[in-house]
Amino acid sequence: MKQATILLLICFLSPNLFAQDTTGTGVEVPVKLLPYSNPLTDTRDEVIAVEEPAVIAELDRDILRRISDAYRLHVLAIDAQVQGDLVQAERYINDAFGAIQLMMEDFPEVQNSRRFSELYRSVMAEHSEFYGITDSPTETEGDIFAIQKEIFSEQDDWIAEGYRLPDNLTINQTSVPLIQNQHVNRHLMYYTLRRPDVMERWLERSEYYFPMMLEIFEDEGVPTELIHLSMIESGLVPTARSWASASGLWQFMRATGAVYGLEVNWWIDERRDPVKSTRAAAQHLRDLHNVWGDWHLALANYNLSPRGLRRAINAAGGVEDYWVAYPYLPRETRGYVPGYIAATMIAMNPEEFGFESNYGGIAYSYDVAEVDGLMPLEDLAKAAGISMQELRNYNPELLRWATPPGGKYPLKIPTGIKDDFLAAYQEIPKENRASEIAMHTVSSGETLGYIARRYGTSVRALYDSNDGLSSTIHPGQTVVVPVAPGSREQIAADRAANRGTTTTQRQQPAQQAQTPPNTTAISYTVKSGDTIGHIAEWYDVRAWQIRAWNNVHDTIRVGQRLTIHVPNNRSDYYAQINNLSFAQKQEIERRQRAGENIFTLRFDGSSPSSGDTINYTVRRNDTLGNIARSHGVSVADIQRENNLNGTTIYAGQTLKIRRR
Repeated sequence: MKQATILLLICFLSPNLFAQDTTGTGVEVPVKLLPYSNPLTDTRDEVIAVEEPAVIAELDRDILRRISDAYRLHVLAIDAQVQGDLVQAERYINDAFGAIQLMMEDFPEVQNSRRFSELYRSVMAEHSEFYGITDSPTETEGDIFAIQKEIFSEQDDWIAEGYRLPDNLTINQTSVPLIQNQHVNRHLMYYTLRRPDVMERWLERSEYYFPMMLEIFEDEGVPTELIHLSMIESGLVPTARSWASASGLWQFMRATGAVYGLEVNWWIDERRDPVKSTRAAAQHLRDLHNVWGDWHLALANYNLSPRGLRRAINAAGGVEDYWVAYPYLPRETRGYVPGYIAATMIAMNPEEFGFESNYGGIAYSYDVAEVDGLMPLEDLAKAAGISMQELRNYNPELLRWATPPGGKYPLKIPTGIKDDFLAAYQEIPKENRASEIAMHTVSSGETLGYIARRYGTSVRALYDSNDGLSSTIHPGQTVVVPVAPGSREQIAADRAANRGTTTTQRQQPAQQAQTPPNTTAISYTVKSGDTIGHIAEWYDVRAWQIRAWNNVHDTIRVGQRLTIHVPNNRSDYYAQINNLSFAQKQEIERRQRAGENIFTLRFDGSSPSSGDTINYTVRRNDTLGNIARSHGVSVADIQRENNLNGTTIYAGQTLKIRRR
């Protein structure tokens, strides 16, 4: 798991653990030793007794404040619904949901706190109720979590005394040291003596995914043995999902995935994309190594927050060594690095440990065919001559009944059938090829929640289908609603109740979008870190227009040329943007936000010199990963320059960036 599952923060374990303040400091004092039963794993941890007054650590205070803030938002959301204000309720629900997601991202180890567990259940239940989500957010998917529960429990009733490595074992020379000690031996015994079936499944699955992973890790300059980390993260199941909503082969939390360009919305979850998530994992591991300069600590940080790891290091005397800090780490992180080492040793020497060297599996491969947005997966599966489940196995990132709306989607299909697929795809009946959308005209008193319920969709789907949509809507406003096939009759039957404000139409192909009058078409070449949202702001157009003019979805690639239509009398100004540095283009955004005249700007195209420090103002939807790539620096460089412990940033924040 990307997050830790054991937290030994005393202040969270039980409200009964603290007596009333008798010190005059305003701080509750722990007075006795209590066992803590984890409601998620049914394991027990001993709480270290503190017999004298102690001030709660600043880290603990920070978490307590954030738990308090999230509860406050939760209560406000319920109160807003009592008052009938669903728009305000939605705002509070989303804020509370975001608060707990950020808390898990910043402090993974908090997830085993009793206080946090109760907060999580309350907030997620309200979120699911409001949006009509039927699956439980605490349900896990994948066999890895039952395995982790057992192996991280540290129960030793099954451990064989005097375990020895196989005779004549050759330990491969690796960049990440594969050391042997009692902790590693425990995991070796688990995989070989207690549960060899677990390792056998992982070895079989590795034949499918590891060739692809090796290529990506080599390309990213990361030690290739680290691909074995995916075994203990997900059991090599791309749809694996933890109770805390970490997802994919590499168990990314949503916020961390966003730093490395993994998109998550109502339609897709790219954390489940094997290729994209593997590249993100390689980059993330490389960034963590840049921070710590040690692979064992980098692995621990993959599992634990930087602040939690630093606290364990400080408790161990400040020595930056995983094995020195080991006794002070949360239980799962104590098992995490030994588990990785054991899995790697076995996978690199399977026969010596009693496993097969080859299970006859085929390597992960596919062809890509571009298909229209909102194409039903059922029709695409028929065109490919495979089942719906097979199509989903090739495209585990797809979450709904159809491809995402807007432009073309790169669909993965079995290797060698592309020509036949495209021929069959062209024969799909027209009434199936363009799935329906509804153009809903808002009436007085309507909310997004009302519209979503009426059409059998979600508020998130409305956001994803409408660029710049606000939670506040007004009468007369048009909202695009994605509608599942077969819903046309239901909409028509309900039209009278909506006073004729709804029309259902076929989605127009993106390439048929009209060119604005009195405009000139100019070209922009996509640079590293660019997004359609950024480009739209620089050229003062809408993101959906860029997609329509270029027949693209949200994903654009470096070097791609985009056509943008700009006013004739401003074409000279806009033509210079293609050659500007990211910092110069940000200056355009800054002036636009300040209401200044941007058309007086003239740049010579030069970029800041190496070693110069610039101030970057974070904009909405920015991530540290995108900012770093745009300025040719690493995430660790920005964190160091700005004393950042995590990856959380906010719009309006000023970051110092030192150019290399």
